[in-house]
Amino acid sequence: MIDTKPTTNGHGLATLQTPTGAKATRGDLAGSRMTYSRLIGALFLAGFLFYGVGSGLATSLVGGPNFLSTIAGSQTMLVIGAFLMFLNTGVDLAKGVLFFPILEKHSKRTALAYLATMIVEVVLLSVGVLALLMIVPLARHAGEVGAQTLGSILVQTNATAYQMGEMTLGVGAVFLCLLLFRTQLIPRWLAISGLIGYPILVAGTIAEIFAIHIGLYLTVPGFFFELVLPFWLFFKGFQPEAYRGQPINA
Repeated sequence: MIDTKPTTNGHGLATLQTPTGAKATRGDLAGSRMTYSRLIGALFLAGFLFYGVGSGLATSLVGGPNFLSTIAGSQTMLVIGAFLMFLNTGVDLAKGVLFFPILEKHSKRTALAYLATMIVEVVLLSVGVLALLMIVPLARHAGEVGAQTLGSILVQTNATAYQMGEMTLGVGAVFLCLLLFRTQLIPRWLAISGLIGYPILVAGTIAEIFAIHIGLYLTVPGFFFELVLPFWLFFKGFQPEAYRGQPINA
């Protein structure tokens, strides 16, 4: 509710917000904060589900030495797996878009950098998925010379695109966690876990690209952040003052 009263000098109206109006505004902000928090948390978990299940289905079918000759009867499963991996594209883009207005209140440069890295990541992951889908028509020529070699190249293309995408994600997430730490949008211990985990993740992806197969072990610290953050956002949400773009006194 808004009251208007003459100013003390008699030249115009002063607008004063009553306690009822202030409470309504605070309630709206709290609702917006928790909505954004839970949406972003849900997207983190959805990304794990879609890409994890889809990649598991696809790689289980193309992991053997002569997969091209046996995949004809499992093409539907391969397409389903690729479709689930493609769903992750929308999930990761949505994370970048939803994070943008929150991060922009503190640093537009960081908000743009994180969004840009998410776009690059999903492009790379999509290239990998398209490589897997090309195996479906290639399977009709399984008995021809060079078909198995080409199939192996397509599988390796997906693996390399995945590692490059995760490397890009890790770089962008470092900038994200630095801002989260500085602004205290989330607890600093959680932001620190990301600052530790994502550089290790980047190192693991580089190792995998150069055929040093230690990447799986080096993903664990980064995954800790990505698993704990969604539950924190579900139940606690972003810090209220930081969400409004206000500084937090340490």
